[in-house]
Amino acid sequence: MCDSVVAAALHTAAGTALFAKNSDRHAGECQPFVQFPAAFHARGARVTCTHIAIPQVAETYRAMGHSPWWVWGFEHGVNEHGVAIGNQSVFSREPVEEEPGLIGMDLVRLGLERGRDAREALEVIAALIESYGQGGSGFGPGEAGYHNSFMLADPNQAWVMETSGRRWAARRVDLEGLSNHMTLGSNWGIGSRDLESFARGEGWWRGRGRVDLSEAYRNSAVPGMISEGRLRRSRALLEAGRGKHDVASMQALLRDHGAEGMLPPVGAAADEEARYTLCMHGDPVGTTTASLIAPLPADRTSPWPVWISFASPCLGIFIPVYIDGLIPAALARGGSDGPSGDSDSAWWSFHRLCEAASADYESATPIIREQWRVVQERIETGRLKVEAEAHTLASAGEQVEAAGLLSDFMSHTLSLVLDCADDLRTHIAG
Repeated sequence: MCDSVVAAALHTAAGTALFAKNSDRHAGECQPFVQFPAAFHARGARVTCTHIAIPQVAETYRAMGHSPWWVWGFEHGVNEHGVAIGNQSVFSREPVEEEPGLIGMDLVRLGLERGRDAREALEVIAALIESYGQGGSGFGPGEAGYHNSFMLADPNQAWVMETSGRRWAARRVDLEGLSNHMTLGSNWGIGSRDLESFARGEGWWRGRGRVDLSEAYRNSAVPGMISEGRLRRSRALLEAGRGKHDVASMQALLRDHGAEGMLPPVGAAADEEARYTLCMHGDPVGTTTASLIAPLPADRTSPWPVWISFASPCLGIFIPVYIDGLIPAALARGGSDGPSGDSDSAWWSFHRLCEAASADYESATPIIREQWRVVQERIETGRLKVEAEAHTLASAGEQVEAAGLLSDFMSHTLSLVLDCADDLRTHIAG
């Protein structure tokens, strides 16, 4: 389960496009934040993805994103060209392929490594889907695979892309959300050449006009309450902030627990729509395990922060990271062996804090939120100063020094945040 949103530049306070996503997976599945440099590759090189190896391209772009510990790809991420992509599982009448292929997270990373803008990244993903399919587990070894939708954005355009097997459709958007079901009707703008003929051949579409993707392909046997309520909520929040969205409004959206307030709806029954909020605490269906907010400025000569959160965003803090710097190692650490084996992993540190808070959300949440507010103000003061200094250095041709300044700031910030997370956990558990 996942939710993505996008607000084009005309809908934001600063005139800068915004992309945001919550990644909802198993609550204990570690999801580090990793970074890869740009690279050139030899003719005939291959890249080993999660389940299969495919031919590598001549050049890949610098990219970073959240990646479940066992997966090659990203749940969501950004690249050096200001492209952001996130995926969601969707449910089609078409069975998932039995043979291994590229999973949605592989396609996110491949789109970022190979796409200079959102449209090019979409075309990369479309070609790979048609060539290799979407077979193989996306939720851990031995679990089922799934079809995917994607939100793709850059400073100038955004796209919704929805898939079924090796078929796909997409349309441009400027203020939109996505959740875990197909949303495109007959309003898609581009699509695979067999999108309609396949649906007609299966008897899923008998209309005279172009195929309605959701009506033809969506699996109606999968309960809609899990995702439809979340999509209505994200769209309502996007609409309410039309013209004035900023990083803070996106943080509030990703932390949202519905009209009832800031506390996780853990008391709601499994068949209640209210249980499934944008910030998910809904295992076994899914729990939010990582979040990202990316302002996508057209002018990237100045440092541009991407904001990331680990585990539940309602109990965490959004940390600024920079693709032009080197991220701290603790962000990228974390595996399957739990917190005892990853004491210096940022993800496991926040997971432990969330577990401590779960004993009494009503008491713990206000304490955590207030402490993070104080820390966020401190980070913000330092961030603005460091970004100004890095911009001055970069403008003078000293890009290496500017990147080093950003790297040092990220390390200092993470140390501050992890110390605070440990103190909060001790306080709440005690």
